[in-house]
Amino acid sequence: MNDTTVVHIAGQAMVIIAELAGPALAVTLVVGLAVSLLQAVTSIQESTLSFLPKLVAVAVVVLLTGRWMIGQLVGFVEHLYASIPGLVQR
Repeated sequence: MNDTTVVHIAGQAMVIIAELAGPALAVTLVVGLAVSLLQAVTSIQESTLSFLPKLVAVAVVVLLTGRWMIGQLVGFVEHLYASIPGLVQR
């Protein structure tokens, strides 16, 4: 195994991480922006108000995309394990 292979595997891992975290982060961003806008319009300055909607939104996203996330992660790990014999230098 050489440096190029390690960098390639690390790059693939980062892409998988971004793909898996992306939906939850995007929904959290949108919900946080909506709650902040609502707080600015109504002059309610309660810092804990934004926590519960974000929590619920992320829970819904994980429920809806959890099977896909697990499938992506398992596929990556299976591919990584299958490539181990080719990576070992004799």
